[in-house]
Amino acid sequence: MARNIQSLERAAAMLRLLAGGERRLGLSDIASSLGLAKGTAHGILRTLQQEGFVEQDDASGRYQLGAELLRLGTTYLDVHELRARALVWTDDLARSSGESVHLGVLHQQGVLIVHHVFRPDDSRQVLEIGAMQPLHCTALGKVLSAYDPVAHSEALESDRKSFTDRTVCDLDEFEQILDITRARGYAADVEETWEGVASIAAPIHDRRRMPVGAVGITGAVERLCRDDEKDALRPELIAAVRDCARAVSRDLGAGRF
Repeated sequence: MARNIQSLERAAAMLRLLAGGERRLGLSDIASSLGLAKGTAHGILRTLQQEGFVEQDDASGRYQLGAELLRLGTTYLDVHELRARALVWTDDLARSSGESVHLGVLHQQGVLIVHHVFRPDDSRQVLEIGAMQPLHCTALGKVLSAYDPVAHSEALESDRKSFTDRTVCDLDEFEQILDITRARGYAADVEETWEGVASIAAPIHDRRRMPVGAVGITGAVERLCRDDEKDALRPELIAAVRDCARAVSRDLGAGRF
């Protein structure tokens, strides 16, 4: 019978530990939790860090899961499964909101639309499955950039060009928007990509709580925003988008969050 490789077992246990509980852990916490000497734990962490599976916070010295592991996790989830799990919920979102619904995933330096539900009216519409959207100004792109470290890196490296006079291209302003997105759990785009058009999006997570996509609605500014304030999105639409994202996440095994 083949023997297990102890160092790999310890590395796997370390990744599981970092994936649950607190977001960041110190060396002493990791070593004591796994019953390892600090030197042994540090050696494994250093190797995982070199491979991109673990990252160390410069300020606190604590460790967290790295972008490379999140990239592998996203690849593991088949896009077809994500789309299949979202079919019913996105149909419901289109009916309840009266707007078109898009499901997007990170692809290269943009958002790939993998599912599109038409606005439930008789207007002429074009199917957008396979279309690409920018990361820095669309609601779907901001959500992915806020929650997925890989998407964040891609957004920083991409050409953040201006589409309208409201597009945010400055790096510091963009980072502030991502902070706001994480704090409130959704992203907005009010005429940043297309004039007269607004969108709302929320993140979708899998069973390991990793971001695997985003779902959102798109429509005319006058329908998505409140009458009394142009930039203020209608709270019932925000709630509907977030509920849809949570429902898809639950179907993917994310549980309550």
